[in-house]
Amino acid sequence: MSTVAAALRDSAQRLANTSDTARLDAELLMAHALQMSRSDMLLRGGDLQVPAAFDDLLKRRIRHEPVAYILGQQEFYGREFLVSPEVLIPRGDSETIVDVALDLSGNATRVLDLGTGSGALLLTILAERPGMVGIGVDASLGALSVAAANAARLGLAERARLLRRDWHEPEWQKGLGRFDVIVANPPYVETTLLLDRSVQDFEPSSALFAGPDGLDDYRVLVPQLSELLEDSGVVILEIGHLQADPVGQISRDCGFTAELFRDLAHRPRALLLR
Repeated sequence: MSTVAAALRDSAQRLANTSDTARLDAELLMAHALQMSRSDMLLRGGDLQVPAAFDDLLKRRIRHEPVAYILGQQEFYGREFLVSPEVLIPRGDSETIVDVALDLSGNATRVLDLGTGSGALLLTILAERPGMVGIGVDASLGALSVAAANAARLGLAERARLLRRDWHEPEWQKGLGRFDVIVANPPYVETTLLLDRSVQDFEPSSALFAGPDGLDDYRVLVPQLSELLEDSGVVILEIGHLQADPVGQISRDCGFTAELFRDLAHRPRALLLR
C-alpha cells in the first residue's frame, strides 16, 4: 500500500485534466478520507497509509464533481458551511456582499437574504453582527433544509428565520415586513453560456440561469424591493462582471441610486442600492 505522500503526487497528475488546483484537490480529499485536518495530514504524510475510501473520492472528482460537494462543506468568510447539490457552493467573490453589508449596518437590526441557498450571506452577517436578526427566503425546500442545518450548526437558529418564498409568485412578500439591509445573489448567468463542467453538471441550474441576457430575475426582483426596505435601508445585489450597467439601469428605473463595488480581483461584483 502506498504512502499518502506518494498517492498525492499520483493523484495530482490524474486530476490535471480536471482541475486547475489538482494538488490542492487531492490533499483535501485525502484529508477527508483520513478524517483529519489537511495540515496534520501534510505533517504526517510520509508515515500514513492511504485509506480505502480515497479512491472513490478521487474518482468522483475526476468526473468533475466539485470538491465542496464531495466533502459536504465549503469555507466562507472564515466559517465552514454545509453544502449539497441543492445549493450553490459559496464563493469568495460573494464575500464582497458581506463586506459592504457589514460596513453599512452599524445601527441595523433586520436583514433579509433573498435566495438564501446555503444561508452563507445571511448567517455570516448575523454571526458578525450579534445585535441583528434576519430572514432568509428561497424557492427551494432542499436549499432551506441546508440553510437550517447551517443555522443550527453556527448557533444562529433563534436569530434566523428561513421561509419558502418565490419572488415570481404573487404576494410572496406577505408578512415579511421591512428591513434595514437586504442582500441577494440571484441567478444571473445567461442561459446560452456554457459553464465549467463542475458547475454546469452539478450545481442547481435554477440558482444559476436567468434568461438569454442573465437579467430576468433582476427585472422581476428589483421593482419589488422598495416594499421591503426601510426608508434609510440599503440593498446589496451580487452581479455578473458585465452586468453593472444594465442592472444599474434597472435599479434607477425603479427609483434607486446604484453604487458599484468590486471584488478582490477588481471585477464588478456588487451594486449598492438606496
